[in-house]
Amino acid sequence: MIYIILSVFCSVTVAVLLKLAKRYEISIIQAVTVNYFTALCLCFVFFKPNISAVNSSAPWPIYIGLAILLPSIFLVLAASVKKLGIVKTDIAQRLSLFIPVVAAYFIFREDFNSYKLIGLAIGFLAIFFTFFRKSEETANSNNWLYPILVFVGFGVIDVLFKQIALFKTLPYTTSLFTVFCLAFLVSLVIVIIMIVTKKTKLQLVNLACGLILGLFNFGNILFYLKAHQALAQNPTTVFAAMNLGVIVVGSLIGIIIFKEKLTRLNYAGIIFALVAIVFITISQLHAVR
Repeated sequence: MIYIILSVFCSVTVAVLLKLAKRYEISIIQAVTVNYFTALCLCFVFFKPNISAVNSSAPWPIYIGLAILLPSIFLVLAASVKKLGIVKTDIAQRLSLFIPVVAAYFIFREDFNSYKLIGLAIGFLAIFFTFFRKSEETANSNNWLYPILVFVGFGVIDVLFKQIALFKTLPYTTSLFTVFCLAFLVSLVIVIIMIVTKKTKLQLVNLACGLILGLFNFGNILFYLKAHQALAQNPTTVFAAMNLGVIVVGSLIGIIIFKEKLTRLNYAGIIFALVAIVFITISQLHAVR
């Protein structure tokens, strides 16, 4: 579970950085590009991936899929926050848990015991109650396309990373390095196009933000993969604990640092999340017996 805790910490830090980036008008795409360059450099320095082992037998469709999805989902996330706000976007992101859970049952053939089913049921209630807000609905229904893309995008990314974790022919660090390289190239192409079309201009503050973002994004994905390897027979445990953990920690940071006001239902959601994590942890203990 230590890997899940570390991944949650890094994930929440990335979310906080994105919130601050919106406040200080940081260029998301520039920061994301530097973020992946930083991540691939860290991967190369600390893990020394065997690049020569990457050949035609590598899972290239998964690599390419992640290389396109990772930077793209950052842009969609930023657009969703701008159009519908942070709360609705967070709901969409956390509800993406449904996709890997369904994949765990139908693709990875994971067995569900009663504790896990109860934990997931309570967890889904926690997601709703934690992020419940009274707000006016937007008049432009087309804006709902953004949270839908966030929902699908994060769900598919979770499944693809699980498949990389289970791919035994190549070390996961080598696969991780390859994904970062490809994601950086995709992001760089987007930045170049935006600069040529004069939709953005290079700024030092964006590069600095990208360096910090890359450090924590690298940690988030790395520990997430390690958690899947440690709990390879129970991917739902990782999926659920990661998402619910982010909800709890993110809510606490929102209350303490960003002074967000929560309703009684929001506090009830946090309690539900803690209970759900307990049930899912119990389900893991029963699964390894």
